Amino acid sequence: MTAQLQEQTLYTVDPAHTTAEFIVRHLMITKVRGRFTAVEGQVELAPGSELPRSVRASIDAASIDTREEQRDAHLRSADFFDVEKFPQLTFESTRIDGTPDDFTIDGKLTIHGVTRDVTLDGSFEGRVTDPWGGERVGYTAQGKINRKDFGLNWNAALEAGGVVVGDEVRIELNVEAVLARTQ
Repeated sequence: MTAQLQEQTLYTVDPAHTTAEFIVRHLMITKVRGRFTAVEGQVELAPGSELPRSVRASIDAASIDTREEQRDAHLRSADFFDVEKFPQLTFESTRIDGTPDDFTIDGKLTIHGVTRDVTLDGSFEGRVTDPWGGERVGYTAQGKINRKDFGLNWNAALEAGGVVVGDEVRIELNVEAVLARTQ
């Protein structure tokens, strides 16, 4: 391999301009949206490419925000994320295929101490030089998981039928990352 093919460019996730959101059914009649506010990560690219080679991310589970403090406290408890015991959610890609406009990211997602294979659908949103001279890239990704696959089993039956919390969780990511270094 030539030196240029071996080079990789590393971008660091900008937490102030990145969102990690989720959507889950509540009482079987509506959907509640939440987010995690403390996100770290890296996106690795080949020089001159917009398609990621690898993605790594870590989320502080205690940073959950659903705009309802009582619900957030319950989500932080042992009934759900158990943030005292499992403080981080992590993701590491294992394979990325497609084109910059339409790619899939296969990876290992760890929530509540349980690691499962997941697939996210992604797209490149652009590259820009910011006002301070930094090179930035943007990506979106989305996917679905079943929360019970990760040991998030708490629920309560409704008198009229159904349950309080749906099992399917939609994940929506908007990632902005700044060039950290070229290897």
